[in-house]
Amino acid sequence: MKMRSESNSIVNPVTEGNIKKEVLLFFFPIFFGSLFQQVYNAADAMIVGRFLGKEALSAVGGSAGMIILLVVGFFVGLSSGASVLVSQYYGAKNEERVSASVHTVMMFGLLCGILITFAGIVLTPAMLRLLDTPADTMEMSVIYLRVYFAGMTGNLLYNIGSGVLRAAGDSRRPFLFLVVCCVLNIVLDLIFIIPMGMGVFGAALATILSQAVSAVLVIIIMCRTEDSYRLRPAEAGIDPGIIEKMMKIGLPAGLQSVMYGVSNLIIQAGVNGLGTDHVAAWATYYKIDGLFWMAMYAYGIAASTFVGQNYGAGHIERVKKSFITCMVQAAAAAVLISAVIYSISPWLFPLFTTDPGVNKIGVDMMRYLTRFYVLYVSVEIIPGALRGVGDTLIPMFISGAWICLLRSIWIIFVMPLKKDMYTMMFSYPLSWSICTAAFFIYLFRYSSLKEVLRKKDRV
Repeated sequence: MKMRSESNSIVNPVTEGNIKKEVLLFFFPIFFGSLFQQVYNAADAMIVGRFLGKEALSAVGGSAGMIILLVVGFFVGLSSGASVLVSQYYGAKNEERVSASVHTVMMFGLLCGILITFAGIVLTPAMLRLLDTPADTMEMSVIYLRVYFAGMTGNLLYNIGSGVLRAAGDSRRPFLFLVVCCVLNIVLDLIFIIPMGMGVFGAALATILSQAVSAVLVIIIMCRTEDSYRLRPAEAGIDPGIIEKMMKIGLPAGLQSVMYGVSNLIIQAGVNGLGTDHVAAWATYYKIDGLFWMAMYAYGIAASTFVGQNYGAGHIERVKKSFITCMVQAAAAAVLISAVIYSISPWLFPLFTTDPGVNKIGVDMMRYLTRFYVLYVSVEIIPGALRGVGDTLIPMFISGAWICLLRSIWIIFVMPLKKDMYTMMFSYPLSWSICTAAFFIYLFRYSSLKEVLRKKDRV
């Protein structure tokens, strides 16, 4: 996707191009980047499990993995506030505010990375004990998590920097950097784990080194660009006004990510109570249906970027068209993915396990839940569009109440009354349906976007 130069001689495709075409061009790099990362995660787990054993695999993917997801998810959500600001200022062609935002958020990422590194290293044993980490994996979990925290700065700078690029309409280069990161991580895994025998320390070291390389690549691009988001290290600093705006937008998104993580832990506890076969089937189901979540995530970012830039540019009619386009394309993708996964699920599960009992349970899970996937579309796209205009607080409460809290209550209080797989799974379409209704009511009656949709273009 071409970027606008400082002379404004290049058309900005987000605010001036064909919306249907540009949304697709923006969507695919994010989607394939997520897909590539999913493949990498599977390969990484295979290397650790095959060459270091089940204890090492549990150490990397168990409690330590949960902590990493919660911490990274929170700060990625927080940094989304920076992406929204850059998107709005970029769409408005306010180069001064774009530059100030970029320098502030990159400095913020650097400081947060240093803080998380020191706090994480000190608190690692306590966090692992809090999650009741098994004694036979505790030592390896501590090693892995501490090394991971040591490299947190690279992780945050990559996520914030790639968020800036996407906010400016460039989803291609973040995808390429992600591919470089994943390939390098696998290569380093093989080197550190097999010939060098570095164990889980090597696995963690491979991860933070590859993330550092990705961060460096993003920073180089930002330092060399002639566009308004150019990074000049000497100008890096903290603008309190920008931090305040970023927090107002990003903090609800970060907290929402944490709430999702906690509710998923509660759901996993409910699945654990159904027995080993159900746990294995559920874990496999999550690997397969990741395709759907990746597509919805990509369209959510597209909605935020296209709505945000056009809102900043004052192109209100394009705000409407961007929102509708993302909704329609995401719904079409949901139907297509659901139909494909539903049809081929009997052939997919045997790729992961040869146990017929696990496969039958997994196929039943897949064919039950895929019928309701289309209900989730609004849960991703409406908050994405609202995030583009800076409206994040109420969407956080809607998602927190009707997805995270409702599912947790369902698992804790309803599932014991009828302890089976379908009772557990019903919490998903139930929460999606109620949350969708709540989002539409808020969107058309109370939201900031509702007011925007009533206005005409500022031309």
